[in-house]
Amino acid sequence: MIDKVKTVMVSRRGAISLLGLASALGLAVPVTTLVGSNANAQTGGMERRDERREGRQERRDERQKGRQERRSKKKKNKPQG
Repeated sequence: MIDKVKTVMVSRRGAISLLGLASALGLAVPVTTLVGSNANAQTGGMERRDERREGRQERRDERQKGRQERRSKKKKNKPQG
C-alpha cells in the first residue's frame, strides 16, 4: 500500500493565477468578518489607550500654547533697534 507521489510542474501562468486567487480570498475573508462583527464593540484596553492618547494630546497642546505665549512675550520685551 505504498503510493507514489507524483510531482507536477506548475507553469508561471498557473502560479500567478494561484497567487491571484489566494490574494483575492485573503481580501474577501476579512471583509466578511467585518460585516458580521459589531464595530462599536471596544475592549477595555482600547478604551484605556484612547484615554492615554487624549491625555498626551492635551499635554502637547498645553506645551505648545506655553511656548507660543513665552515667544510672544519675548518679542514684546525685545528692545527695538
